[in-house]
Amino acid sequence: QVQLVESGGSSVQAGGSLTLSCEVSADTYQTYYMAWFRQPPGKEREGVATVDINDSTRYTDSVKGRFTISKDSAKNTLYLQMNNLKPEDTATYICAADPLSLDPMRTIPTLSNGQYEYWGQGTQVTVSS
Repeated sequence: QVQLVESGGSSVQAGGSLTLSCEVSADTYQTYYMAWFRQPPGKEREGVATVDINDSTRYTDSVKGRFTISKDSAKNTLYLQMNNLKPEDTATYICAADPLSLDPMRTIPTLSNGQYEYWGQGTQVTVSS
């Protein structure tokens, strides 16, 4: 059983910064692909940033240069550092994880396909102008 618990969401003014955390709890140790998604009010969920098993990162264009995804394997925690926040960043931010698999048929998760097996409940970020 894998559980993801996000924290760090808050209300901030435009231009401000926040750091989100996602703690991963699992019965057994595994290596995960991990990501942050967000769902703005009344809109579809969208990918924000990913970090793969080799620590390579990818970002959606709208957050490049402002957000940084990172992970602390020793603490089983994923982070999202968000700087220069804009009102359009307002959303519920959701952590996702997908275990590394030896199955060659298993789809590698990406921001666009969203094929992550485990999802958190989300943490709310509100940016006011």
